[in-house]
Amino acid sequence: MDEFTPTVGVSSTRPADMPEDHAALPVWNAENWFYEDWPVGQRIRSLRRTIGESDSHLFNTLVVDIHPYVQDQMFAEREGIFGRRLVAGAFVFSAGLGLVATNCVNAFSYGYDKLRFIKPVFIDETIYTIRTNMEKTPRYKDLGLIRASYQVFKNEGELVLYCEHLQTVKYKNPADFVGKTEK
Repeated sequence: MDEFTPTVGVSSTRPADMPEDHAALPVWNAENWFYEDWPVGQRIRSLRRTIGESDSHLFNTLVVDIHPYVQDQMFAEREGIFGRRLVAGAFVFSAGLGLVATNCVNAFSYGYDKLRFIKPVFIDETIYTIRTNMEKTPRYKDLGLIRASYQVFKNEGELVLYCEHLQTVKYKNPADFVGKTEK
């Protein structure tokens, strides 16, 4: 059993522009943890998601990715080195991270490090993600910096993508970090 306390949907942001009894309800798929609450070492696994033809095509259309490996079935089968069409790496990245994303109202994306596309993902393959909370460092007056790794797997555990996500997160008690921050 995991020793970490769940944080998803445990409380409300209590918006003033809705009925009080609605505002008091926990928000689904939202978190309101602070820097102090973030557990180094925690690992979570997502649900799985099969990437279908329409998913891939819609993504490619939205980002104007017309590379023949992702858009041209005849090229992929006859001339491509894999013999079939790929799912765009940017889509694998987006979908893979989306599988473990929540909506923490106190966290802000700072960027990604070490993004690697390790193996191709093809139409109709299934992916899932494991997130590992790696480290946290006091950084700014009101925000600390956290780092988590994301490993995206396909099918039955084949690693296809790795990256590290950095986020700034509000302190619950900024006074506790006076003199400990980098900036």
